[in-house]
Amino acid sequence: MDDPPEWIAEFTVTPKQFAAHLDAIADSGRTPVTISAIAGHLAGRAPLPPRPVLLTFDDGFADLPGPTAETLAGRGLPATAYLTTGAIAPGGRSLLPPAPMMTLDRAAELERSGMEIGSHTVTHAQLDTLSGKDLAYELRTSKAVLEDALGHEVRHLAYPHGYNSPRVRAMSARAGYETATAVRHALSSDHDERYRIARLIVRRTHTVADVEGWLAGAGARVAPYRDGPKTIAWRWYRRARAVVHGPEFAG
Repeated sequence: MDDPPEWIAEFTVTPKQFAAHLDAIADSGRTPVTISAIAGHLAGRAPLPPRPVLLTFDDGFADLPGPTAETLAGRGLPATAYLTTGAIAPGGRSLLPPAPMMTLDRAAELERSGMEIGSHTVTHAQLDTLSGKDLAYELRTSKAVLEDALGHEVRHLAYPHGYNSPRVRAMSARAGYETATAVRHALSSDHDERYRIARLIVRRTHTVADVEGWLAGAGARVAPYRDGPKTIAWRWYRRARAVVHGPEFAG
């Protein structure tokens, strides 16, 4: 959108920018895939096509089933949408600040347009700061709500703002997810971790040249790699805040 809410503006591109980014992808010679194709490859079930690229969209903003899906479909680009169920389900509650959101009943419409649906939890909390009970609720309830709406299993998860930990990854597997994507602002690889798949962050300031660089395999580090001291320290700081303030928005 051209005039997004301030809290999400950094991670929003204009319709003109979005079209230019997609044109760069379409012209790159890469083959767009969904997360299921990545999952099959990482599990050793099936090879990926040459030069794959995965497009993902988080949260479930109101433009997703309309302009975004239509723009992707017009270029024949499949994608994966990770939906925050508390923000889109009737009577649901989430930690997302106010913004126009889609409704749960349009999730099937996204599938018909070529998007695969994954979970983005119920409330968009910082998962690595939650108690075991609260974490299980976020993982299992969001999965169940989406499965009820779509009539089939939902096997993929995206951690809100990428926040995860060894405990979060283990519980995601036990909750029935086959993959989970983080953020890391890095390129994924054949050796990436199934429950911490790296993604690139598209910010409003990124140019077409940035996107073209990523498509060429440049401009970002390659996963997997270990968390650095700053990441670990930041996690402990957020955990301490959660003890005092309770679950907080991951953003």
